[in-house]
Amino acid sequence: MKLSELLKYDSIVIQCHDNPDADALASGYALLRYFESCDKAVRFIYRGRNQISKSNLLIMLKELGVPVTFEPDFNEKPDLLVTVDCQYGQRNVTATEAETIAVIDHHQVSGELPELSEVRSNIGSCSTIVWDMIRDEGKEYLIDSDRMLSTALYYGLYTDTSKLSEMSHPLDRDMADTLFVNKSVITEMSNSNITLSELKITGLAILHNEYDPINRTMIIQAEPCDPNILGVISDFAMETAEVDVCLAFYASENEVKFSVRSCIKEVHADELAEFVAEDYGGGGGHLFKAGGVLWPDKLMQLSDEDIPTISRYYVIQRIQDYFDKYDVIYAKTINIDTEGLPIFEKQPQVLGNVKLTDIFPVDTVVDIRTLEGDVTIKVEDDIYMMIGLEGEVYPIRKEKLERSYMLTNEPYDKSFEYDPTIKNIATGERRNILKYARGVISSGGVRVYAFMLDRHVKLFTAWDDEKYYSGNPGDYIAIREDDHHDLYIIRRRLFPKLYKEVES
Repeated sequence: MKLSELLKYDSIVIQCHDNPDADALASGYALLRYFESCDKAVRFIYRGRNQISKSNLLIMLKELGVPVTFEPDFNEKPDLLVTVDCQYGQRNVTATEAETIAVIDHHQVSGELPELSEVRSNIGSCSTIVWDMIRDEGKEYLIDSDRMLSTALYYGLYTDTSKLSEMSHPLDRDMADTLFVNKSVITEMSNSNITLSELKITGLAILHNEYDPINRTMIIQAEPCDPNILGVISDFAMETAEVDVCLAFYASENEVKFSVRSCIKEVHADELAEFVAEDYGGGGGHLFKAGGVLWPDKLMQLSDEDIPTISRYYVIQRIQDYFDKYDVIYAKTINIDTEGLPIFEKQPQVLGNVKLTDIFPVDTVVDIRTLEGDVTIKVEDDIYMMIGLEGEVYPIRKEKLERSYMLTNEPYDKSFEYDPTIKNIATGERRNILKYARGVISSGGVRVYAFMLDRHVKLFTAWDDEKYYSGNPGDYIAIREDDHHDLYIIRRRLFPKLYKEVES
């Protein structure tokens, strides 16, 4: 759905869910500004039984000028009702009649959606979706020129991703990097985020933790609360010397929210969050901080118990399954016996390649942003960036590049779900990598030993022993014939495209 499709309606009402949070208020605020810029008659409301009372949200309404009104008895019938950060018909939003319904949300689809809908469940906040939709209409100036609106959108993402620590999609990161924010207001709202009752929830939850001394993992169940409290709980638990990994969660009838923390390189918090939520919700974030949500209707298929009991059992079991699942491989120190392993030769493939000094000068520290996450690296004269068949990027030294590939000097003309970008960390300047990419053809002759995995592995490569690459059963481990410590993982679907077995 495009926002311009909604301009044919005369009277428009934007409604966020009952007991609105910062993300609902921010996304509705931005949508209101868009419609106003198109000279539409529009109102922004919330309903339910309770008026906003949390200190941080009251500050948000006052300092950022969010023009939302509390309308518990609203009985008008607009031409168009747009629900933000929720879906029409859900239990957390009071039903409002309208000639036409539209939905903008980032939660899981929980029922039949109207024809006019934009639901992206992999995005961290509804604010991000509205920001992106406004940009698609060429009206980003509405946000760029309004610092209060920019700050509201930032705070919506900030709160829904536990202070940005649980962002999983690059679009969320792009918005956070782009907005011109009043940091003093963000600080003021953040410092007013916990009430005395929530402080009590935090203390009681920590007291009733479940600890696994073998995996040095703590699981904490809290009462339903503001999702930010879960981040507070898990961050506090990580101060404990014996805790390497923590998952804090609460269970309500509408959702089970959880927050994950890790302080060891062998456990990526974002991967653990995705694993816990697999098939039952969604999760993601960063290497050390992440989070997600589980959907009660799916969990209820597991047992007849109540949701808090089911969710506790489920989380404990999934954490144990995660630690049982993986073997860890350190390429620098492992010596794999290649006797009897088949040898494969790399087949010619047109890939992308960028010399980093063509984009930024030597010694510039940059972030390479991709759908798989961010890669931080310092620009050196002999470091290039490869772009794989599916848009994945990885660094390569000039010497290895020239041994393995032939430069075509032709433009690399491909697009992906999310085109990789590169940002100068010092200045914030961001550029699209593909604009600088040239084609390269794998020259053949590169030979590797390879075998198919029958278990899940975490591989720490020789060139990066801080971040692992995950391999699944059916994927391949490749070992360069000329360097037995140069190990890497190749996805099952890509292996036959890239390599052909050498006949003995």
